[in-house]
Amino acid sequence: MKKTAIILGASGLTGSLLLNQLIADDRYDSIKVFTRKSLGKQPSKVHEFVGDILNLDKFKKHFTGNEVYVCIGTTAKKTPDKALYHEIDFGIPVAAAQLCVENHIETFLVVSAMGANVKSRIFYNRTKGEMEQKVLSKNIPNTYILRPSFIGGNREEHRPGEKIGMVIAKFIQPMMVGSLKKYRIIEAETIARAMIYLANKKPATKLVLSDGIETFGSA
Repeated sequence: MKKTAIILGASGLTGSLLLNQLIADDRYDSIKVFTRKSLGKQPSKVHEFVGDILNLDKFKKHFTGNEVYVCIGTTAKKTPDKALYHEIDFGIPVAAAQLCVENHIETFLVVSAMGANVKSRIFYNRTKGEMEQKVLSKNIPNTYILRPSFIGGNREEHRPGEKIGMVIAKFIQPMMVGSLKKYRIIEAETIARAMIYLANKKPATKLVLSDGIETFGSA
């Protein structure tokens, strides 16, 4: 039986690659994309719902399917207003998880961050940690939280600080073995593949660190 996937964040690096992979995957005959702006022309199996995704509950009647993939995320540079930042990185994933509960969707996947920690003094990491905690409290049967390290790939936007970090990470990557493997750069393409693998194979683990994402994405 063919499936319907829901994507939030399909315009971003990981989300766009995920969309392409799902389009090519014969297990899916429908992909619903909830987005603030249209992605442009897409194959017939892609159905866009354009509007204010900060108020995701307004899309409730259309938010139906088998799996939900959340690749939403912003940066301090793009969103300096902390209240808005929290609405995006915390509010959207949590609202999507709540709609899964209300619409009986049993598989939910979200991209978080390696430093996610509800007790962190760093606002970004604390927000991600709070998001994870709230999502898990929804008790969606097949919940997967992915915590990637530096994400590699071709971005449209210019992130000089991140670019410097990537250069350093690539230089020391050969030395990252054993417990340090989770700090290696991981390609966005691999994260997308891992999400689809998790959604379909449904392993017991709920929290997937970067080295685990690499393993699942290469399976």
